[in-house]
Amino acid sequence: MRMVYWHQNLRLVDAWTISTRLRAGGTGKVNESVLLLELRDRSGNWGYGEAAPAKRYREDMETVLHYLEQVDSSRLSFEDRAASCDYLAGIKPFNRAAFGALDLALADGAARSAKKTVHELFDLGFKEGPHVTSFSIGIDTPEVIEKKVSRAAEFEILKIKLGSPNDEAVLKAVRNVAPSKTLRVDANEAWAKKEEALRRIEWLAEDSKIEFVEQPMPSTLPAADHAWLRERSPLPLMADESYVDSQDVSVCRDAFDAVNVKLVKTGGISEGYRALKVAREAGLKTMLGCMIESSVLISAAAHLAALTDYLDLDGSLLTANDPFDGVVIEKGVLSFEKAFVKDGLQVRPKLT
Repeated sequence: MRMVYWHQNLRLVDAWTISTRLRAGGTGKVNESVLLLELRDRSGNWGYGEAAPAKRYREDMETVLHYLEQVDSSRLSFEDRAASCDYLAGIKPFNRAAFGALDLALADGAARSAKKTVHELFDLGFKEGPHVTSFSIGIDTPEVIEKKVSRAAEFEILKIKLGSPNDEAVLKAVRNVAPSKTLRVDANEAWAKKEEALRRIEWLAEDSKIEFVEQPMPSTLPAADHAWLRERSPLPLMADESYVDSQDVSVCRDAFDAVNVKLVKTGGISEGYRALKVAREAGLKTMLGCMIESSVLISAAAHLAALTDYLDLDGSLLTANDPFDGVVIEKGVLSFEKAFVKDGLQVRPKLT
């Protein structure tokens, strides 16, 4: 098996700001670095993967590269994904983003070898029509927020980032342009104490079109604080940073109503699948989310859409130079029927 990987700088359509960056003293970012990867075996079969490391989980491009430099690609096989992943799991220090990129590539190649799509490889279906993603609006000035919301008119559901001192102005700007659109709120751990979080959520609940609030408090707070808030919250609460992978279900079961699964957090599509299944079995609602990503990771997540109640797979739509074609998103609706590739992850490098 031959492995090649390369850096890709994704340019953002708009500067991207969330409360985490504000608390760290940063401003909106205009670029995002990801690593794209290809595995190819002697028969000519191939698989694509992507790593989008997040500093929030103590990973960056340097740690991704350090992990990949230790990989002996001759020990990888599309025919034996389990053994390949067992080998990769033993590489230290472990890196979820890098492991996840290889896991995607192995699933892509294995599905292609079997003449299947990746969702068929996982014994899932994919219905055309009902899988709808929200579109995210990052923190900004009210004037810029109004412009962003106007450009997102085709999307039925918006996800708005809150957690700045100007939350009221942000929500007002959104409602000036989209007075009746369904909204989802993501605070990115902004409200440090449970009493503060409850006050903010009670204010948000005055808007009858807000569907839920994502990660209102830091994941580092005691589980009892999250459970206290859930008992009193007038809106459903969704875990993001508190739900990294399937092992977190015991904590989230009593503290949240739903969980946000991201393949970059779980370390690939295999654990992403498990994280969704385990959460649903625990009675939690599920969402597939993303970071700033290309269509490789977005398409991979879309193959698991049958296991979700909500989707937030707009990462590639926030970029101006997505290097891959994959799942097609029109007016928020995800479609593989319109994809150029009909097997594996259903992705290909854009033709130039």
